[in-house]
Amino acid sequence: MANSKKSITGFSKLSKLGKIKWIVENFFKDPEVVRKELKSYWHSNEDQQKILDGFSENTITNFPMPYGVAPNFVINGETYCIPMVIEESSVVAAASSAAKFWMSRGGFKTTVINTEKVGQLHFLWKGPKALLTNNFEEIELRLLDAVQPLIKNMKARGGGINKIDLIDKTNDLEHLYQLQCYFETCDSMGANFINSILEKFGSELGNYIQVTPQLKDFASEYEVIMAILSNYTPNCVVRAEVSCHIDQLEGVSKHFNGQEFATKFKTAVDIARIDPYRATTHNKGIYNGIDAVVLATGNDFRAIEACGHSYASKDGQYRSLSYCTIDDDIFRFWLEVPLAIGTVGGLTSLHPIAKRSLELLGNPSAAKLMQIIAATGLAQNFGAVRSLVTTGIQRGHMRMHLMNILHQLEATEKEIKGALTHFNTEIVSFVSVRNFLDSGRQDKEIKIVN
Repeated sequence: MANSKKSITGFSKLSKLGKIKWIVENFFKDPEVVRKELKSYWHSNEDQQKILDGFSENTITNFPMPYGVAPNFVINGETYCIPMVIEESSVVAAASSAAKFWMSRGGFKTTVINTEKVGQLHFLWKGPKALLTNNFEEIELRLLDAVQPLIKNMKARGGGINKIDLIDKTNDLEHLYQLQCYFETCDSMGANFINSILEKFGSELGNYIQVTPQLKDFASEYEVIMAILSNYTPNCVVRAEVSCHIDQLEGVSKHFNGQEFATKFKTAVDIARIDPYRATTHNKGIYNGIDAVVLATGNDFRAIEACGHSYASKDGQYRSLSYCTIDDDIFRFWLEVPLAIGTVGGLTSLHPIAKRSLELLGNPSAAKLMQIIAATGLAQNFGAVRSLVTTGIQRGHMRMHLMNILHQLEATEKEIKGALTHFNTEIVSFVSVRNFLDSGRQDKEIKIVN
């Protein structure tokens, strides 16, 4: 039987303090300590806290995340300091290091390939297929006319509806058809705009069927299942790349010359092109960079990741999103990635730090922000693969993680200083750090006893 103390009716109607009171009294051993801790993370500015509370439901506190910056990014000749929100050790450092490396080698070159978004109306039609297909030209005109008031402002900014396709899915699911619609949403991500248009299409198609002589007898055969944008946007794609002569890679590793490094680096990328196990981790590294900037600018990292992983599987096998070639002694490393993001509307306009992030980047258009994000993803990927094929990933990663371990083990300032010196040449692990601290603490106890 369920524990009645841990269930509640009307929780959403409680005040924030009321929610906290119920939670701490029913789920924690020390309610007063937890209550104070949760409240300690509230924003000191009440107006800012109200904004944060409004982003989600049942908000009781804030969850802090590190906000760092990666300087020295040269993208298409412009220099950026890029905001990154991420908790994983070494990500910002790796991106910064890669940015500095390529700064003297021409920087990052980026190009927006397309910015088209997609939405779908899924509906059942049990009438004759020909009645839809033969009348589709008229149906399309009717739908476009019906949504003119909704797209007026978007059209004024250069956006709108690019195309509507009728897709027969009845071989996959009985009676299923789709309107697949293509949109340009300019500097907004466009989710609300697209969904409003699609819902209007659904009702208007039903109205058309009811009043059209050859279709109205089949009005009961039409049923809307759902109208929703797709987060798969294979036509909203950006490319970022770096390149240099092999000679310019000299010194990238003390273990290899430029040619050897380039060859080993390319092989590592090629492995991620053919092996889904490696590709998954390889692409995760790309999204370490992408997600961090997406979060910092108030965009939807979940939608962007879902799209990217679908895009990585577009030929039937999951592959890396980046590529590497060596031709005529030119090393070239690039990625192509779908990025449906916005710089107006949503959290980009409401979140106080998201607005500062955009200001830090020079208040870019959505297209320019796509390029900045893609360059950061490529930088992170370069840094990760460079570590893998030279020193190994753990040396740099665990050295960055050393401070986290020391804080977790409640090291003093003197112990931290000693540990940083000791692990300059030693392998870092939780056990090795704990043993180092325990050894020093035991020596101290012996000296006190003596």
